[in-house]
Amino acid sequence: MNAYKTYVEVDPSGRVVLEHLPFRAGARVEVLVVDQSPEAGEVESWHALFRHIRSLPQSRSITDEDITKEIDDYRSGR
Repeated sequence: MNAYKTYVEVDPSGRVVLEHLPFRAGARVEVLVVDQSPEAGEVESWHALFRHIRSLPQSRSITDEDITKEIDDYRSGR
């Protein structure tokens, strides 16, 4: 199965037009439509979570080097 991901906006009449797809004419494709707009309150919930995390005492001692090392360790399977 080949997959292709793109983003388009719904026009004022409620239509979506997909153009320049990388499939042959007549190919049978599946279309899944997912709203990418944040849900009401979702952005503020994330901001509140990040504020809480930054307020924790252990968050104050973390350095950029600590973060970089943890990312590198994760990526290398350590």
